[in-house]
Amino acid sequence: MAIVKDFSVEEKLVELAKLQKLDSKLDQIQILKGELPMEVSDLEDELAGLNNRKNRVEEEINGISEYIEQKKAIIKDSEALAIKYEKQSENVKNNREFEAINKEIELQQLEGKLAEKHIRDANIELTQKIEALDDVKKKIEGKDAVLKTKKDELGKIIAETEKEEKAYQAKIDKAREEIEERLLYSYDRIRKNFRNGLAVVPVERDACGGCFNAIPPQKQSEIRQRKKVLVCENCGRILIDEELSDSIQID
Repeated sequence: MAIVKDFSVEEKLVELAKLQKLDSKLDQIQILKGELPMEVSDLEDELAGLNNRKNRVEEEINGISEYIEQKKAIIKDSEALAIKYEKQSENVKNNREFEAINKEIELQQLEGKLAEKHIRDANIELTQKIEALDDVKKKIEGKDAVLKTKKDELGKIIAETEKEEKAYQAKIDKAREEIEERLLYSYDRIRKNFRNGLAVVPVERDACGGCFNAIPPQKQSEIRQRKKVLVCENCGRILIDEELSDSIQID
């Protein structure tokens, strides 16, 4: 863990305010990217799901096709056996043998008809699966096109802001090393509480620069003295005086 110097309260406030301004600059870059990173991630997840679905349907189609081929083989075997039994019937010696052979022929014919029914049912299911596969392929094609567009947009923004983003991140990392752990924890916690990420704000027009709640004159005087780390009683943000805020330059 980095060793933090023993700063005065004013110095601590300066470092906190500096960190806030740096974080706000980085936040602006993220705003420039907008919802694109999340949209790209969501599209990638959606495409992964669609591709999994496509693979499942293809496996089902292959399974049905194999099933149909098996039934066709059964029909072929049944027809061959029926012909065989018919030839045998020509050489029967009594009615008992004739009836037995006829039953075998009927059995093979029934086997063939049942297999034909199974094939018809399977072909209906196969048609439905092929339609489902075509549908999911069209969805994948559409999502792929949208994803490519979004990635191109995001790539352009990243290319334009990457150097600036890295520079600010390096400054942020350095600034964080100058702040004691307790204050840094409070700062991070406050930042997470607000969508705009403002944890340190100046008093402007006698009000908190974050929630615009009025700050009493006595408290404003204490803030200007910079002897304590004071927070807004309404929103909990760390308050600094406007002069201190204006004096901090990060560019």
